[in-house]
Formats: sequence, C-alpha cells, structure tokens
Amino acid sequence: MPFLDRINAIEGRKAYATRAIFFLTQGGTLKPIAIELSLPPAQSGEPQPSKVLTPACDATSNWIWMLGKAHVSSNDAGVHQLVNHWLRTHAIMEPFILAAHRRMSAMHPIFKLLHPHMRYTLEINALARQSLINAEGVIESCFTPGPVSGEISSAYYRNHWRFDLEGLPADLLRRGVAVEDATQPHGIRLLIEDYPYANDGLLLWSAIGNWVESYVQLYYPDAGTVQSDDELQEWYHESIHVGHADLRDAPWWPPLSTPRDLANILTTLVWLASAQHAALNFGQYPLGGYVPNRPPLMRRLLPDPERDAAEYAMFLADPHRFFLNAMPGVLEATKFMAVVDTLSTHSPDEEYLGESLDEGAAPWTGDEEALAAHGMFAADVRRAEETIERRNADHGRRNRCGAGVLPYELLAPSSPPGVTCRGVPNSISI
Repeated sequence: MPFLDRINAIEGRKAYATRAIFFLTQGGTLKPIAIELSLPPAQSGEPQPSKVLTPACDATSNWIWMLGKAHVSSNDAGVHQLVNHWLRTHAIMEPFILAAHRRMSAMHPIFKLLHPHMRYTLEINALARQSLINAEGVIESCFTPGPVSGEISSAYYRNHWRFDLEGLPADLLRRGVAVEDATQPHGIRLLIEDYPYANDGLLLWSAIGNWVESYVQLYYPDAGTVQSDDELQEWYHESIHVGHADLRDAPWWPPLSTPRDLANILTTLVWLASAQHAALNFGQYPLGGYVPNRPPLMRRLLPDPERDAAEYAMFLADPHRFFLNAMPGVLEATKFMAVVDTLSTHSPDEEYLGESLDEGAAPWTGDEEALAAHGMFAADVRRAEETIERRNADHGRRNRCGAGVLPYELLAPSSPPGVTCRGVPNSISI
C-alpha cells in the first residue's frame, strides 16, 4: 500500500494492494473464494477505496474475476522475485560467504563444509547487479513495482526478515501453515496435509540437519571448542555486524556458543543456498513463463463504469482485447520470458545436493569420519528423491498428481542440464 501511488503514476503500470482468501477443500486442494483490491485514499483521512470480488456468476463477472486474479498473480510475482528469491536467498547469503572467505582458512572444517554451498554465488550476484536489479534493469522493466522494486525489497528486510525464522520449520510456523506438535518428526504439523513444497522440503531439511550435526560433532564436541575457535567466532561476528549491519542489534540473532547453536546456523545457511533457492528459482519458466497465466506486471486497473464509462464500454464490447491489453506488452513479455528461461536453466557443470564433493583427484577432506558422514547424507538425499517420486505417483495427492497436474519435482535433488523444473544444486549459482 505505501508504494501504490508511485507505482500507479508510472506510465503503463497499474496495481492494487491485493488480498486473496482460499478455501481448503475436503480433497486437500485450495479454491479461491474472494479477492480484495484496494487503493490508497485520495486524501488523508478519507476511506480507502476497496472492492471485493468473488467467483463469477455470469460472463461479465467472469472477465472481472480473471482480471482480479491477474492482479493478485502480478503482485505475487513481484514479491516472489524481489523478496523471496533475490532478498531471502541471493542477498542474505552474500555476507556469510564474504565473511567466510575473509575470516576462515580454506583448511577450516566449517569453511570446508560451506565451500560447495558458496560456489558461484558472489559472481551471479555481481551479474544481477549489472543487469537484473540495477536501475532500469530487467526487474524494473518487467515487474509491476518498477523503480520502487529495490525499496520493496529493502522494506521487507528492514521490517520483516529474521535469520532465526528462515529455517523451514520456523518459516512454516510463521506463515501460519503449520502448528507446533512435539509428536511430529520436525516438531510441527502441517495444516495443509498435501503441501508439496513443505512435504518434500522437510525431507531435505532433515537430511541437511542430520549431516551438519554429524559433521559439527566431529570437530566441536563441547561448547568450549565452539567458543574458543577465533576464526569461527570472527566469521559469525562479521556476518552480522558488518554484513547485516542494519540489523546487528536485533535481539533475535541466534547465539554461537554451543555445537547445537553452530549446527542450527549452518543448517539454515545450507538450506537457503540449496533447497530453498531451488524451490524458488527453477520453476520460474515452466510455471510462470506463460505470461497471461502469471503476468509480472499489469497495465490497467479493473474497468469501472463510475470512474471511466468509455473504458467500461470498451471492456463490454471486447473483454478479451481488454484483458490482453492489461497484460505486459509484447516486448516486455518477451524480455521477461527470455530472462526467466535463463534463470530456470541448469548448467552442464552443476553440482547437486548429496553428490560427491571431490574435485578431480583431490578429496575435499582426508577425515574418514567426515567422509562417512557425508556418505550417509548422500544416502538420505537419494531416499528423499525416491520418496518424492512415489508421492508424485500417488493419486491421493491431488496437488501433485492427476489429469493436467504437474508433478512437484522442484525439490527432487537430481537433474540433467537445461530447463527441467527439478534439481537442487548445492549453491545459488544462477
């Protein structure tokens, strides 16, 4: 809402503040039942203009409902790209990676653990600053917020981002799609039973957590060994006090005093760099490349006979044309499609979660216990992939199996090169 006046003043951009209500059916699927579209008041103190749409009852309301859904999808596309993708994976990881290279020896056991999860991230972030998130770059050109895109990302970081809530179980609780339940394996119970991202994500979260905990225990048997490791403590201190300086005094930063503290911090970082980024990134073209289905920007508000009678008459005369004219133009749509196609592509030299960490003839560690622990991790990842395959063939899971329903493979760890809508690389490499 704070950005809408500036967005709507941009030529060829129109947006609402949107809210959508979904009904969880007995079959476990979500059905949209209401959309609220709001604009800022014309003057301070006046009521906020707002309209509520419900599913169509005739041809005219069907086109209005489609336009309302397009506005919701457009806003969601912007938040997905600016907040969940760029900010909460690419940008958030960067300070921890920089500090690791500055404060830890390449021989340090925690640097060795993090090394595969830092691959190419600084390079891809530098390229993004040159052509994606820069002023008048792809994001500003192709998404509804335009030149206020960076401000939206910054506002979320300032007001909402918390490192202690970025792990998967904590994030599911924060978003209200799970409740605490000590009887469940991860301490939470999903409120949407067939929730592919959460179901599959918890498999990988558990595998990562077990691997990291086993590895940490090899080198840090007690709190004293964590607290006396100067390189480790300087890495974490610099990540917070320099890399996240704006939030350095926040009370929610996890302490780094015990092996459990260290394992929790590292599990979150490995999750963000691998599975979380994969779930957000590699489905962008397969699921969002068809622009009318998920437009990255909108060019028109809903037709309103009171606001503009002539425009409403045009809508009634040719609603299909009105709908398409509300979408991005051909140039904008083509540019968007080309970019998300590139972002969704796995390179031939991609390194995936659970694969061997050896590079050529030089093993990543000479510690046999660490190698054995990683072998168990690789086995856990393979089992997770087999479970995901079985779930995608289960007709009782209607959100991932059925006529016209895409299988959910974004968290299936392995993938060939190209645009595959699956695969979990070790790092944020695209």
